[in-house]
Amino acid sequence: MTRVDRNEIPISLKPFFQEYTFENLDAAQHADLVIERTLAWGNRVELRWLFERYGQARIAEWFKQMGTRRLPKRHLPFWSCILDVRLEDLSVAPRGAWQY
Repeated sequence: MTRVDRNEIPISLKPFFQEYTFENLDAAQHADLVIERTLAWGNRVELRWLFERYGQARIAEWFKQMGTRRLPKRHLPFWSCILDVRLEDLSVAPRGAWQY
């Protein structure tokens, strides 16, 4: 198992940031994006890094605010259980046509 620096985004996550220049991403500055992509597609090592880097409270707060908008719907029950967040407490994404 490869040891990952908690301040550096694991290189194994690079395929999940195809539309970005991976080397320019910063774990602190781009936390919302990193949390989103890692919760959606990360493996055990990457998820362990995520929780060490941001902590469960920060990830749970992101999940409450952004989970329904930015994670695949099939992932919501799993992360709800892991993060101890009731699905009813999630911020619901607006329905309908795109406003812009």
